[in-house]
Amino acid sequence: MKISYDILGNVIIAKFPDEAKKPEKIKEANKLLKEKKSVETILEKKEKVKGRLRTIKTNYLAGKKNKEALYLENGCRFKFNVETCYFSPRLSNERKEIYQQVKKNEKVLVMFGGVAPYAIVIAKNSKPEVVYSVELGKECNKYAKQNVILNRVNNVRIIQGDVKKVIPKLSKEKLKFDIIIMPRPNLKDSFLNSAFQVIKKNGIINYYGFSYNSNEIVQNIQNEAKKAKKIIKIIKVKKAGDIAPYKFRWRVDFKVLN
Repeated sequence: MKISYDILGNVIIAKFPDEAKKPEKIKEANKLLKEKKSVETILEKKEKVKGRLRTIKTNYLAGKKNKEALYLENGCRFKFNVETCYFSPRLSNERKEIYQQVKKNEKVLVMFGGVAPYAIVIAKNSKPEVVYSVELGKECNKYAKQNVILNRVNNVRIIQGDVKKVIPKLSKEKLKFDIIIMPRPNLKDSFLNSAFQVIKKNGIINYYGFSYNSNEIVQNIQNEAKKAKKIIKIIKVKKAGDIAPYKFRWRVDFKVLN
């Protein structure tokens, strides 16, 4: 039987073929438990990630009855509930690439911050002055605050709220950022108008978009920049994973010149 799965530290979330029966799933789950010595729980993913909070539903299959993961990445530890908090281990290399770009004493903003993986990986591995992590979900913010303590980083600021409401407040405080990271949900809104309000002159935005090809994402960024009267320069476009057959997550890095 062909199955796919993500390892989230002590928890595996597996996806089975539609025709698979429960006894077959349990058998495969127990096999995985034997193979993966650090894993304690096997869950089945029951539906696609959905909504702005990017939640999922799972079924218990084997091991400990637990939905709280403890995951290690880039020298950091993250605790979170796998159903109520979106977390993608497949973005581990993305987070590494981005923290390697952050320079000493830079101010960084992470929009759609989740349980703060981007913010904490940057704070732990680079030397930014401060990293702000803004996330809508209350449950994610609860874990984000725990993860800040867990990783002993004192320059991460966790803010719970809608970026469209939070960013204008940061702007009023005259906060400007050298780097803005936008690991956004797969929604129609680009949220670039918010980012443009608080990016410094010559600041970098790392924007994530979803499409069959990168051209329409780049075009959308250019259109949004024009509306905001911003001059931008595209630095890099890269495929950052697939989310469906022939549909990909793309990262576009661009500089805001004014």
